[in-house]
Amino acid sequence: MRKTVFKGLLVPVLAASLLITGCSNNSSAEPVKEKPSGPIENVPERFANGEEVKIKVIRKIGGDDHTAQYLAGAKEEGEALGFKVDVFTANGDSAKFHDAIAQSLEEDYDGFIISHGDDEATVSDVQKLVDQGKSVVTFDSNPKLADIEGVTLTSQDDEALAKLALDQLVQDTKGKANIVYLWVDGFPPMVRRNAVYKQVLSANPGIKEVERFGVAAADTSVQTQNAVAAMLNKHKKGEIDAIFATWDAFAIGAARAIKEAGRDEIKIYGIDISNADIQAMGEEKSSWKYTAAVDPKLIGAVNIRLLAKKLAGEKTPQTYDLEASLISQEAIKHSKEPVNMENLGNVVEGWGKSDAFVEDWMRTLKEHYKK
Repeated sequence: MRKTVFKGLLVPVLAASLLITGCSNNSSAEPVKEKPSGPIENVPERFANGEEVKIKVIRKIGGDDHTAQYLAGAKEEGEALGFKVDVFTANGDSAKFHDAIAQSLEEDYDGFIISHGDDEATVSDVQKLVDQGKSVVTFDSNPKLADIEGVTLTSQDDEALAKLALDQLVQDTKGKANIVYLWVDGFPPMVRRNAVYKQVLSANPGIKEVERFGVAAADTSVQTQNAVAAMLNKHKKGEIDAIFATWDAFAIGAARAIKEAGRDEIKIYGIDISNADIQAMGEEKSSWKYTAAVDPKLIGAVNIRLLAKKLAGEKTPQTYDLEASLISQEAIKHSKEPVNMENLGNVVEGWGKSDAFVEDWMRTLKEHYKK
């Protein structure tokens, strides 16, 4: 939902995607530095002779910080392995997304990473890729892709994301609170997060939903801000204790509305993280107390590793969920240096680190192509 989604989910909230070449509507990564000549020992046959490996990352959503970080992670990991990595973001335009996949079928890519392909057409597209012998890894996409042999579906651990944030809300309120639920249906990550939400409310009858809102649009944060502002006018102080925002675009809008209304007694528990989110959480009297997230840069890197293993002919899982972390406002505010996505690991243990699917031969390739 950031990606998540969400992690991320879906629509632009920032212009941070300019951080990386390739986040515009149609772009390619810059050419990889010329590869050293000669055979490479102790690596799979596919990579031993230094033949070019071409990867295409096609993402339906774009324009947000999560997308920029995700693509940066994929590009960095792929080029470190000696691959040429091209990227395309459709900025939420389904037609452009599917056209990009169709066009790429006519090009000589070895493997594909498909991100946020949430509709039935994505299943058909990926089947065509596989039929042409292409290796495919997906992220936060249609669960029916699991029916296609050889495709790996990755996602943020959405159940863990929701549970981390909600458990903290329950703990802070001692299980008694009136809350606003910010959520939108129709996306796989949101469906999974909603299932946890219903379980938590069932187990904690003292937590009561008094209002809900959710829309996925180009101006989600603005629409959310307006909706929450209306709720604050409707409910006087003491009638709303907390907000559970299942996507950072929701949390950003809610935080603005609360600040403008001077209602900082209401606490926000969110999902996803970005530089803008970190800044918002760290502001004076910010109501955004916690957010659960997975490092989007790491997601991109892990997707590349899985694809590399497929190209090497190695076994890969059908699904893989990336581990979630809970980030507190307190950790951000008490840091000795300004916190951002690059140094978040200094205040959140384990952030951005995972040796998932790292093989010895990958280390060999990285050393061989080291710039």
